[in-house]
Amino acid sequence: METTALDKGRWTPPAGWPAMSRQQCREMLTAPGQRFEMEEVEIRGVRLRTWKNAPPSLRAIALAGRAHGDSEFVVYEDERITFDGWFRAVATLAHHLQELGVAKGDRVALAMRNLPEWPVAFFAATSIGAIIVPLNAWWTSAELSYGLSDSGAKLLICDEERWERIAPHAGELPDLKHALVSRAAGPLASPASALEDLIGKPPDYAALPSRELPDVAIEPDDDATIFYTSGTTGMPKGALGTHRNITTNVLSGAYAVACAALRRGEAPPEPVKKTGLVVIPLFHVTACSASLMGTIVAGNRAVYMYRWDPEKAFAIIEREKVNATGGVPTIAWQLLDHPARDNFDLSSIESIAYGGAPAAPDLVRRIHAEFGALPSNGYGMTETMATVTSHSSEDYLNRPDSCGHPVAVVDLKITGEDGETELPPGEVGEIWVRGPQVVKGYWNKPEATAECFIDGWVRTGDLGRVDEEGFLFIVDRAKDMIIRGGENIYSCEVENVLYDHPAVSDAALIGLPHPTLGEEPAAVVYLAPGKSATEAELQAWVGEHLARFKVPVRIAFSPETLPRNANGKILKGELQHLLDGATEKGTAGEVRPPSSG
Repeated sequence: METTALDKGRWTPPAGWPAMSRQQCREMLTAPGQRFEMEEVEIRGVRLRTWKNAPPSLRAIALAGRAHGDSEFVVYEDERITFDGWFRAVATLAHHLQELGVAKGDRVALAMRNLPEWPVAFFAATSIGAIIVPLNAWWTSAELSYGLSDSGAKLLICDEERWERIAPHAGELPDLKHALVSRAAGPLASPASALEDLIGKPPDYAALPSRELPDVAIEPDDDATIFYTSGTTGMPKGALGTHRNITTNVLSGAYAVACAALRRGEAPPEPVKKTGLVVIPLFHVTACSASLMGTIVAGNRAVYMYRWDPEKAFAIIEREKVNATGGVPTIAWQLLDHPARDNFDLSSIESIAYGGAPAAPDLVRRIHAEFGALPSNGYGMTETMATVTSHSSEDYLNRPDSCGHPVAVVDLKITGEDGETELPPGEVGEIWVRGPQVVKGYWNKPEATAECFIDGWVRTGDLGRVDEEGFLFIVDRAKDMIIRGGENIYSCEVENVLYDHPAVSDAALIGLPHPTLGEEPAAVVYLAPGKSATEAELQAWVGEHLARFKVPVRIAFSPETLPRNANGKILKGELQHLLDGATEKGTAGEVRPPSSG
């Protein structure tokens, strides 16, 4: 079996692995009568494979969560909320939303950090057929106002910090009739009122009366969510998703676990409740769709952090016996390299998952070697409600430079420049995706929808290839590809080689204008704590693994991890100033000026 990782430190599969091919796993797991049985359903005029046993709606997921009773659901600092308490708050708020005039199809915006109130608001709105609009809590006042205006949100549920940003613009939002603000320190002026006046504080949810959800008929393909794209270029677009889109991930995640077990010759494991440290913001589809939905159905426990801090994360892992965590590769690196790591008992960690950005093969190896944990990655986007491919366990160790194999209900193809020719394995082209998790289109943007969504397929804008067994390798974002004198340089390819250097913890490749070649590659790197490297050393390293024209002509050393948006994508536009003063030598945490020579 082909292994595509760099030779250094390559994982050696145990004897007999894999016990089954991916196709054999699929045939066994999706057979009639099995948990992962599939059926064809016509969705917007296209016949698609779907999970036969997936929850039909977000309302159904809320009811599934209720069944876990007094088990802990959310831990936030000293607040502990059970599934029963959470459901009581969901049902209570759902009735209040109806009393405030929220009806099926109305938009309810949600803008707050990861707080216990977040999943209450999300399910209260979606359980009555409203369309929830999770807004990026990192957004500025103007950006939040844009999201509210663009979505036409009738009601906003937010924390005090977000309301302080939005309040000055409330008069410019005619659609916004009410704002429910959590954790407000002082009095609130109309149209705002305290969320606690309706449902109390999270530790008191268990004392709320037991109520049923309002009686609202919801179909799988009814509108449910508007998640805004990351907006690294241009204004963010609202991706309009359905209940089926988001509930698909419940079984997609479980399918990956079952498949990994069969590959190692074991029976799929029986469900065991786990504890996860949630680092990714819930307003991102990865945390909401790919993680939160499965957490509720399985009855797992979720620990929230207000703000990421490695040392605080270590303390939480030790105290709460956390089994799984992750986010983006940068967080995984920090868990590995932080000098305080050995001061804490982290033996409960079984899995470290991440996505949103490319990861170095060495990161995959180190997670397994140093934590004894299984790494996990995947590929998806806002338009696919997160999961397209899943990559974990031995398959990930064996192909650490891949982002995995498509889940069983997903169709994936690599297309040529004409957008029609499907390319064979090994050739690079644009990734197209089709399946029940692909959203309907962009909210109120018919032209953009028509450009990206074609006959059930979504054009991802990502460049990639598949191998003979169907594993996907992301090569680059189409817009990030550097063309040097007619030669294509895929940023991810160079970045992965830089990541594999023992001193490099973070890396990004960008194009520098050139009068004759068009552009040339340049890199910005952040070094791991206690490590050092020179520009020449890193250039030689890249040159050992890649063609000469792919070697960065300049390398700058950043004093801190590279800037990212909330989805984990590096903001390459903010790196140019570092290249303007590019260094020849770097040490972690410092930038040195170029030598005079």
